[in-house]
Amino acid sequence: METTLDQPDLRQAAEVWKEMIAGAKKRVDICQFYITPKAGEPLEPVLAELSAAGKRGVKIRFLAEKIFAKNSAEGFERLKAIPNLELRVIDFGAIKKDGIVHAKYFVVDGKDGYVGSQNFDWRSLKHIHEMGLKISKGRIVGEMEKIFELDWANQARVAGGKPVKPANKIKPVAAYKKRAYLVASPWAFNPSGVGDSESELVRLIETSRKELLIQLLDYAPLTRQKKFYPVLDNALRAAASRGVAVKLMVSHWNTDHPEVDHLKSLSFVPGVEVRVVTLPLAAEGYIPFSRVIHSKYMVLDNGTLWLGTSNWSGGYLDNSRNLEVVVKDEALASKAAAIHRQLWDSSYAEKLDPAKEYPKPKK
Repeated sequence: METTLDQPDLRQAAEVWKEMIAGAKKRVDICQFYITPKAGEPLEPVLAELSAAGKRGVKIRFLAEKIFAKNSAEGFERLKAIPNLELRVIDFGAIKKDGIVHAKYFVVDGKDGYVGSQNFDWRSLKHIHEMGLKISKGRIVGEMEKIFELDWANQARVAGGKPVKPANKIKPVAAYKKRAYLVASPWAFNPSGVGDSESELVRLIETSRKELLIQLLDYAPLTRQKKFYPVLDNALRAAASRGVAVKLMVSHWNTDHPEVDHLKSLSFVPGVEVRVVTLPLAAEGYIPFSRVIHSKYMVLDNGTLWLGTSNWSGGYLDNSRNLEVVVKDEALASKAAAIHRQLWDSSYAEKLDPAKEYPKPKK
């Protein structure tokens, strides 16, 4: 991506996606916020692999969010041309008020899964700093498949004008005693066995003792309607107050008002440091909605990795469909921590200055 941030020992998402789809024998289920292809760019080989899978008889189901349907028009036409592929567009806001399908994941043959920050967008695969995880652990992949099945069926109910009943009346607890586990939001529409993302993220932050390394597109204790959403802000402030070093890294998109004002407030808390990352323009010039850090992960005490699809602001962990994976593994957590440190110490990251008036970000 024309920076010094390459990680030669980590595979590119597009290559992993192609390999997983190429190995599909029966079924590929994909859930994405939207789709934006472009000729000659990295998403094209992935779409070609999907087409090849469809031609050899693999059943492909693609679930996308209605709110971005206009932006996905060209992509939808491309999908419709793929043999054996069924496309459904879900109005998640009709299921959960102010909600969207923001998750980005797929499951192959019920055996392998992928979850990450990458949208089905050529820019995500070339011009945006992202992070994802391939999963082959049967229980987690099975739970991802159950989420897909639930949302796939609910799309048909909404499209048919039928009401969708919550799957849970009591907030489900995450399987946090396991080495690796899946959580999702919104909890009322999680299938059996899948815990709640929001409460589990707060619980994890509360268990931290030394350090929290966090990288996000944006962070704000606000909903998309600018209402106060203090859940995560309170947890981070409490962690810092008991001596945990909180290192929060956000993109330059986070410098708009009033979001940046809340970031500045958080940076005043002893033990909290906030850095803003600005990536240089591409050699070809300005590309809308690109050249930004978009990863959504946290490393806790260098031993646990939280990785998912949700932004850390109101409307994502409470109302919208998002998936997060938690893995208690020092080797994996250390690798994510190294990625965080590389960017944190790079020339692209600048400490947030509470006295600075930041320009309106150009997205």
